[in-house]
Order: sequence, then C-alpha cells, then structure tokens
Amino acid sequence: MADTHSFQREPAHYIGYVYFRQVKDSSVKRGYFQKSLVLLSRLPFVRLFQSLLSLMAPEYFDKLAPCLEAVCNEIDQWPAPVPGETLNLPVMGVIIQVCIPSRVDKLEPSPPKHGDQENLRPAPMVLTSIHEPDLFRCFRPVLTHVQTLWELMLLGEPLVVLAPSPDVSSEMVLALTSCLQPLKFCCDFRPYFTIHDSEFKELTTRTQAPPNVVLGVTNPFFIKTLQHWPHILRIGEPKISGDLPKQIKLKKPSRLKTLDTKPGLYTAYTAHLHRDKALLKRLLKLPASLWQGVQKQRPWDVQSALLKRHLLELTQSFIIPLEHYMASLMPLQKSITPWKVGVWVFPPQRREDLVQTPPQIRPFHQDDFLHSLEHAGPQLTCVLKGDWLGLYRRFFKSPHFDGWYRQRHREMAQKLEALHLEAICEANIETWMKDKSEVEVVDLVLKLREKLVRAQGHQLPVKEATLHRAQLYIEMVIGSLPKDLQAVLCPP
Repeated sequence: MADTHSFQREPAHYIGYVYFRQVKDSSVKRGYFQKSLVLLSRLPFVRLFQSLLSLMAPEYFDKLAPCLEAVCNEIDQWPAPVPGETLNLPVMGVIIQVCIPSRVDKLEPSPPKHGDQENLRPAPMVLTSIHEPDLFRCFRPVLTHVQTLWELMLLGEPLVVLAPSPDVSSEMVLALTSCLQPLKFCCDFRPYFTIHDSEFKELTTRTQAPPNVVLGVTNPFFIKTLQHWPHILRIGEPKISGDLPKQIKLKKPSRLKTLDTKPGLYTAYTAHLHRDKALLKRLLKLPASLWQGVQKQRPWDVQSALLKRHLLELTQSFIIPLEHYMASLMPLQKSITPWKVGVWVFPPQRREDLVQTPPQIRPFHQDDFLHSLEHAGPQLTCVLKGDWLGLYRRFFKSPHFDGWYRQRHREMAQKLEALHLEAICEANIETWMKDKSEVEVVDLVLKLREKLVRAQGHQLPVKEATLHRAQLYIEMVIGSLPKDLQAVLCPP
C-alpha cells in the first residue's frame, strides 16, 4: 500500500466498484436485461479498478463463471503494491501499467518511462494515475463554485449531491473528498446512497442536525427528504456537445421546494475567500480542441492538472501555518535527556535516575496560533484575499482539524520517544547501574524492552544502529543480575 493518507487501505470498510449493464430484452418482464459486476477492495484505486472492470465485465456477461475464475487467477499473481514502483499487471491478454503513488511524487505525475514498455507484448494500457478522479471533468458544471465547495469540504459541512446517475454521483463525491489533498478527508462520505440503505432513517431525520457526511444520491425524492440539509448540489444531465456546460448558479435553500428543482448549489454559506478570477478565466475559456480531448476522456488533460494544482496549493497554503505552529510546540532537542537529577535530603546527596518518559508536547492554543498568522499566515504563499481568520476559526470546530491534530500529535510523540530511546542508548548505563538496586535495574530492562518492541514494530522512527545498541544494552544489563533474575527475564 502507498504511504500517504489518501492511499491507505480502509480498515473498517470495503470500497465497491461497479460495472452496470442494461440492454433491451423483450423476454424479460421489465423489458431490459440488467446486471452488475461488483469488485470489492480496501484500496481506493478508483481508476485502476474501473479500468479492470471495463475489461472483464463485458466478457463476464458473455461467458460468466469461467471468465471470472480465469481473471481471479491472474489477479492472484499480481505483486503487492509498493509506493513509487511501476507495476505491469497482466489480465485477459492486456497489460495494465500503473505507478503506485508515494509521498515524493511530483504534482503532475508523468507516465512510466518508455524503457519500461520496450519488452512488453502487447503494448500496455498505461494509467498515469490509479486513484485520482479527473477533477476538471467532474467539476466542469461547477467551476465557478469550486472554491466554495473546497471550503465546505475543509469545514466538514454536510452536503448532498443530487446527480442524474450513480456514476455521476459517485465521481462528484470522490472529486469533492479528494480536493483537500494532501489533507486527509476525515468525514464520512457515500458516493451512492439510496432509500434502501440501512442508515436511511438516521440520515434523513429532522430531529437532529445532519451529520458531517457527503451524500451522493440520484432519486429526486431526496430533495424533499433532505430539504433541511444546509448544502445541496444538484447536477443536471451531462452535455455531449463540445461546449463547456452552463455553470450552475448559487441559490438560497428556500428555493429548494419542488421535485423539478433546477441544477444549482443551494446554500446560505458565504465563502470566506475571494474567487481566483484569473484561474476561472483560464478554465472557462477552454479551447474547443482541449474540450474535445476531455470528452474522449483523455487522461491528465491540462485543465485538470491546472485545477488540481490550484486546489493543492490552496490546501497547502492553509495547512503550512498550522504545521509551523505545531512544530513550535515540540520540546527542544537539548531537553531530551535520559537522566533526571534529584537530591536526597537524608543524607544530602546527588542522585541520577533514568527518565522513563520523554518531555511532553506543549498544548495547542488556538488564540496563539491565530496571533501568529500576522507574520506567518497563508498570505505568504497564497495571493487570495479574504477572511482567513474566520476560516481557521470554523476549521477548528471541524472533524478535519481534530483528525489532522491527532495524527500530527501522534507522529510528534513517536519522534520524541525515538529521540529519547537514542538518548538512553548513548548514555553510560554501566555507571548509572553502580548504585542502583536490583528492582531499579529490572525496571530498566522492562522499559527498554517495551521501547524496543514498539520501535521494531515500526511505531517509532528509530535507526537500525540504535535498535542494535538497545538490544546490546538489554543483554548487558541482564548479564549483571543474579542468575535467578536472569532466568526470570530470559526464560529458556
């Protein structure tokens, strides 16, 4: 699996990728043959699995089980995904070539090198991205409101996407939840939610405020059922012509009254940041040749890359001040010491004891952070004007701040513990042991073992040399104890 939040396995959920087939058939009661092939995975590799389904589903509908069994046997032979590696995945006579994303990727990913393709027959199907939706294609009817939608996602606001079909609904929800990268999306989201879902009553009740969830729906019944939701995005039928779709309008929720409500973003929310008019002009003045390329689903269209860059820089400008302030809460390196010094009163003497835990991370004070924005705010990296302070204040109340803070605090605590272990391993343990009781020495062994187990389980970012030294220390300390205690600590 990849090593960034956006690409991690879903520990509690499976992700379903669906290929739906509907053809006229007079022998069927409803007049249509309808069947779906569903692929389940814990990996959010949307483009890869959609491409896989487009290859195997047509064959499956003709040949059924034997085809499915053959494909599963081929997939079983695929190598495990490793961040940064280019993989050639054979299936049904086709080679799908993908690059597994990693943290060091550039903003615009490039296709695998031609050298990787020279010895492949047949020529591979190259996917330049295995996980990202085509942002421009998804957002093309709402380009004028992209920054407002970005703010709604950043704040974890409840949003309903009413689309004409499940695939449009799913793609829009995935595009919305991915527009915060590299910030992890910490709210719930349902790309395709129906009235048959087990949580239908829970999410449509009016007795409590809507939860922090992005719902993708297609049934117009939801307009009436979810009128109390603060933000509803209705998308019309996709246009097939070469012209850019008409941009939907921003409308007040009070106008959301009938089932034939026109496309639009129905919300009373006022964006904190001003629109990037230069970007909108570049996106909306799309040359016909480029638009035709998008209609043919040409991957990584220049407009999609432009939109992705804008959203990424917007998110980074917002997060960087938070990262800098959080880093300032880290204790100084010189305060990470293996010893604490105490004085015994009777008789007076200096005594050194092993520090069992590293120093603590200072608490996050929101007011202090907001004051720091005057000289180290997003204005240093972003040209957009607006009420950045108001946006941060609302962000502090969102699930995304809580998720970001918990993750960063956990990473910093692990770094502190790793530095503390290194400090212990650089200390003179033999000198320390000279005036210590057996109980204190045994306690040292247990603490060192606990830290070593955590570090070896990759929960601590510790160098291999430090781990080796810690193991030697443990063996040396145990060897200094009486034989009976050695037998307890190292049973045969």
